[in-house]
Amino acid sequence: MLTVKESLLGKTREELTQLTIEMGLPTYTGGQLAYWLYKTPIDSFDQMTNVSKKARTALSERFDLGMKAPISESVSTDGTKKYLFNAGNGKFIEAAYIPDGVRHTLCVSSQVGCKMGCLFCMTGKQGFQGQLTAGEILNQLRSIPERAKITNIVYMGMGEPFDNLEAVMKSTAILTAEYGFAISVRKVTVSTIGIIPAMKVFLENSKCNLAVSLHTPFEDERKNLMPVQNVYPIKDVVETIQQYDLGKYRRVSIEYIMFKGLNDTRRHVNELARLLNKVNCRINLIRFHTIPGTPLESSDDATILDFQQALIAKGIVTTIRASRGQDIEAACGLLSTKELVKKKRENVSDQ
Repeated sequence: MLTVKESLLGKTREELTQLTIEMGLPTYTGGQLAYWLYKTPIDSFDQMTNVSKKARTALSERFDLGMKAPISESVSTDGTKKYLFNAGNGKFIEAAYIPDGVRHTLCVSSQVGCKMGCLFCMTGKQGFQGQLTAGEILNQLRSIPERAKITNIVYMGMGEPFDNLEAVMKSTAILTAEYGFAISVRKVTVSTIGIIPAMKVFLENSKCNLAVSLHTPFEDERKNLMPVQNVYPIKDVVETIQQYDLGKYRRVSIEYIMFKGLNDTRRHVNELARLLNKVNCRINLIRFHTIPGTPLESSDDATILDFQQALIAKGIVTTIRASRGQDIEAACGLLSTKELVKKKRENVSDQ
């Protein structure tokens, strides 16, 4: 029977130190491991030159580094790249690399698929297949060629981050730790559709930025778009955020996909201003990218621009997010794994 080795990637420096102590290795070996895992591009124990050969042999017998290269990449005409990773058992995840001048953003996945069932999201249509570990989340950064260029991380890929809270919190801690990837907390954003209990844990224990998928301020409309509204109403989500002093530098972003004739009227502008009047936030307006099996259409550019100006007139900082990677299906709402569908078809044809 094949024994699956435990991965080191995704462990904190404290955890690495503890396991080396348990193995009878010097205490400082844990710090050495953290350095090689998070600060260098090595891909084998043999490359850890300041760790004794005896220790490297002992570690390699028990552990796997946990780095897995993407199995394919797609490159957009605008420079965006989409990386496909094998998540095991015939399952896959995707991450999107988005270069924009000096800003290089990596959009990471936190789950294999998603169970939230939002009407406008391609990922949700494939259902939920499993949780990612902290190491599997970090591997999306650790194993791509652009890892040294990355300035910003957004948890806006496949899955609902707060439905995998422990792994997400651990991965953000390592991303922002000095011993880890040392990315500023101001450059890491975690997005949620509004799972309040987990959001409270995040707001209390992390200094990273929060993004909330809102998409309409009216309850009846949001219920049709997002089933989570039946459990965690958006007014309760906003009231929860208001309870926290987020300081001068921590940002709350409101994600708002523009749907033609559904959520793009002055009535919506007025209600957004009322709902968010006590929240220090910015609104990101996002074009809807059509997906199969939904009647939704995107608002046109003139309507989106008018909506933005109306919100700005209300005193709300509002931006229009540029659509990136549409030709490789890496834009907002499009991350799904066609590879999974392909695999299923292959399995059926083989039977």
